[in-house]
Amino acid sequence: MNPILLLDYAGVAVFAATGALAASRKQLDIIGFLFLASVTGIGGGTFRDLILGAPVFWVQNPAYVLVCAAIAVLVFFTAHKVESRYKLLLWLDAVGLSAYSVMGAAKGLAATASPTVAIITGMLTATFGGILRDLLAGEPSVLLRPEIYVTAAMAGAAAFTLADLAGLSATLSAVLAFSTAFVVRGGALKFGWAFPAYRSRPGRRPEDIP
Repeated sequence: MNPILLLDYAGVAVFAATGALAASRKQLDIIGFLFLASVTGIGGGTFRDLILGAPVFWVQNPAYVLVCAAIAVLVFFTAHKVESRYKLLLWLDAVGLSAYSVMGAAKGLAATASPTVAIITGMLTATFGGILRDLLAGEPSVLLRPEIYVTAAMAGAAAFTLADLAGLSATLSAVLAFSTAFVVRGGALKFGWAFPAYRSRPGRRPEDIP
């Protein structure tokens, strides 16, 4: 199987699993599992295709929706065996983010031949599904966690774009980019890598302003 296509399916499956895990934390029924798994699994790719004006990938190939449904059912019957579902959710999200940053960059590059667009579509594809999941499930947003998140997706998308422009094979470019994104996001989860946070100064009183 084409490595880019393999990462596409992997990204959908892993993100669907994070959506189903979020449903399990909220103790939803099977329909809730199916809904959250599907929205999370295909949300980022749908947003990417709409931006690019391309046919929506799961409309062209409904197998992606079936993958989400199968993962949802699997998690419905097995989630209770996981000791820390939120920790697993975060690590699976890291895998999905890494895979989708590659897939999003590849589609953006193929559609426009623009490195800038490729990096942006890689970032959007990798992060939008997780944002939707947290919003719908009422979970703390991954965007509001202190450690690096979007930057990991940008690193993966940029790595793929640069490798492709350098003439590397699709397989090598995909492996390099996936590894880059996962190392950055995994390191952030493991070691708390983060950029310095904004620290505001106390506001001045109106009478102190010249």
